[in-house]
Amino acid sequence: MFLFGFSSGLPFLLVAGTLAYWLKENDIQLKDITMIASAGMTYAFKFLWAPLLDHWRMPGFAQLGQRRGWLLFAQIGVVIGLIAMAALTPMHLYAFVAATLVVAFFGATQDIAVDAYRIEIAPLDAQGALVATYSLGYRIALILSGALALILADHLPWSWVYLVMAAAMIIPILGNLYAREPIAERLLPARWSDAMRLAIIDPFADFFRRYGWHLAGATLLFILLFKIPEQATVGGIMSPFYRDMGFSKTEIGAVTKIYGVWIGIVGVFLGGAAVARWGAWRSLCASIILCGSSNLLYLCLIAHPGDLMVLTAVISCENLTLGFLGPPTVAFLSSLVNRKHTATQYALLSSMVNLPGKVLGFFAGGIAAATGYGMYFIITVLAVVPTAALFIYLWPHFRGLDAADKPAREV
Repeated sequence: MFLFGFSSGLPFLLVAGTLAYWLKENDIQLKDITMIASAGMTYAFKFLWAPLLDHWRMPGFAQLGQRRGWLLFAQIGVVIGLIAMAALTPMHLYAFVAATLVVAFFGATQDIAVDAYRIEIAPLDAQGALVATYSLGYRIALILSGALALILADHLPWSWVYLVMAAAMIIPILGNLYAREPIAERLLPARWSDAMRLAIIDPFADFFRRYGWHLAGATLLFILLFKIPEQATVGGIMSPFYRDMGFSKTEIGAVTKIYGVWIGIVGVFLGGAAVARWGAWRSLCASIILCGSSNLLYLCLIAHPGDLMVLTAVISCENLTLGFLGPPTVAFLSSLVNRKHTATQYALLSSMVNLPGKVLGFFAGGIAAATGYGMYFIITVLAVVPTAALFIYLWPHFRGLDAADKPAREV
C-alpha cells in the first residue's frame, strides 16, 4: 500500500500545482493557468469508466489479476504521458494540454484500481492502518513531485524535471509486479445486456436500494459538500498565489512541499488513530470543521506577504488538519461500499467528494482576479455551514456505523 500510495500521488501535482509553476513561467495568464491545471478534474469523473475495472480484464495484463493488471496498465500510461509532456512543453500548448489530460486520466485510473485493491485486500477494521500507510506513500510522492520538482526546476529545464518524475514511476511498477492479488468473487455475465446491467445499473441502484432514496440522497449531498474547502485549493490557484505573495520556488518547495507534507503525514496518522479510537463517523465531524475553516488562515499570509514565519505557521495548521481529514473520509466512504461493486461505487463516492471543489478550483483564477485572493478563500469556507447542518441531520443514521464496523455492507 505504501508503494501504491506513491504511485497514486506522483502524477497528481504534476497535472495541478507543479504544472502551474511551469505554465506561469511561460507567461500564461492566471485564468488560463487554473483552467489548464484543473486537468486533475479528470479524477472527479473516474466513476464513468470505473465499471470497466470491476467487470473487464485488460487484455495483455490479465495474468496479474483484475486489480493489479489494470493498475500496471495505468502506471505505464502515466509514464508515457509524462514523457509526452516533457517532449512537447507549453510551447506546443494544445498538444501539451492533451498530454496533461492523458496523465490525469491514467492517474485517476490508478486511483480506481488502488482503492478497489485496498478495500478488497483487508476487512474494514484494518482500513485505517492501510489508509495511513497508503497516505504515507502518497505524501512522499507529493514531496518528490512538489518540493523536489520545484527545487530541480531552479537548476534544470522543466522538461528534464518531468522526465525524472517519469523515471520515478519505475519503483511502484516493480512493487505492483511483486504484490498479491486480492481474492474476490466476480460474476461473469454471458450476455452483453447482462454485462451492462451488472457494470453500470446495479452499482448505482444497489446504493439507493440499501439506504433508501431519502437517506441516500441526504448522504450524497453531504458527500458533495464536505471537501469543497480542501479541493478548491488543490488546483492551480495556490502556485500563483504563493508567487504573488513574494516567495521563491525554493522557499515554496521547502515550506509547502517538504515541511508541509511531513506535517500532513503527522495529521494522517493522528486521523488514523482517531478512526481506530472513535470510529470514522465521529472523527469525520471534527476533521470537517477544522480542515474546512483552515483556509481562512491564508488571510494572514495576505496581510504578511513574503513572511516565511507566517507561511510556516499557516502551512502547519492547514496540512495538519488536511492530513487528519484523510483517514476518516476514506474509512467512511469505504463503509458505504458493497464489495460486489467495489471499484464502481468507491470511484463514484470519491468523485462526488472531489467534484464540487474542483469545479470551484477551475474558475479560481477568474474569481481571484475579480474579487482578490482573500475573498476567494472566504468563499471556499462557506460550504462548512450546510455541511455541519447535514452532519447533524445524518447523525442518528450513521452513529452506529462506528460500533458495527460491518466489513462488507452487502445487506
